[in-house]
Amino acid sequence: MMIPTYDVLMYPLLQHLSDGQQHTMRDLTEKLAEQYHLNEEERERVLPSGKQKIISSRVGWAKTYLKKAGLITNPGRGIIQITYQGKETLKQNLTELSDEYLDQFESFRAFKRSFNPQKSEHEDIHHKDFPDTRTPPEILTEGYQQIQNELISDLMQQILNCSPRFFESLVLDVLVAMGYGGSHNDAAQSVGRTGDGGIDGIIKEDKLGLDAIFLQAKRWKNSVGRPEIQSFAGALDGVRAKKGIFITTSVFTQDALNYIKGIEKKIVLIDGNQLANLMIEYNVGVSPVATYTIKRVDLDYFEEE
Repeated sequence: MMIPTYDVLMYPLLQHLSDGQQHTMRDLTEKLAEQYHLNEEERERVLPSGKQKIISSRVGWAKTYLKKAGLITNPGRGIIQITYQGKETLKQNLTELSDEYLDQFESFRAFKRSFNPQKSEHEDIHHKDFPDTRTPPEILTEGYQQIQNELISDLMQQILNCSPRFFESLVLDVLVAMGYGGSHNDAAQSVGRTGDGGIDGIIKEDKLGLDAIFLQAKRWKNSVGRPEIQSFAGALDGVRAKKGIFITTSVFTQDALNYIKGIEKKIVLIDGNQLANLMIEYNVGVSPVATYTIKRVDLDYFEEE
């Protein structure tokens, strides 16, 4: 039997969650494999990268689409649970779910626009009325962006679920990977935990320690406003620092962003989305799954003298 595609898996996946309990992705993948009578070879078949099973990948993308539509939630690592909207969807006695059905949910339309920002909402809703005229490179780029956005979302959830001690280590790993703070041990000796799930301290700007940067990191869910940044700027004077990095797992208000533009001190604000992007760029907490190299004909090679 053919391995079902992600869209075929969406509805049965939602059905397996109908009891309202929390389920692991591992168990759900096994149940779906049994439901579709996949043999051992089909269950073990992997993607071209050789690093992930096809059935696991497709169940994972079915989960992603249902989550972005608000039909399920992700309360913990590898755990999913149906939402009220998901239960209401099951009451409609459908036989399948499709991208077109999920388009009725604004959160799903916003998700699709996030990896194709040039597409308007009107185009997004009515995309099925027009043929796909994208070139292969455009399709590849859009797919890559979709995967990146989902990776950022998954990273943010992991960051918010981690302990304050682990968050401290994560922040230091990112900064050291970027070339700040010397070694991880050196950086760890220069910072301390705060009472609000964050860290603060002074780290080296370079491995020689020729200049110092004051660091503050907050594992918050609420936005960081101008008062917090003003207080941070004042703290720079107390440690004779001219440069500072303020990291939060949430976002900064516009007042906070405007404030740093009008002061002499150099303060860099890194929000949760930027932190996740830095983790991806510097390979902190992520690992490569596949690498694709696109090649073209080298016309110079074929030139004859």
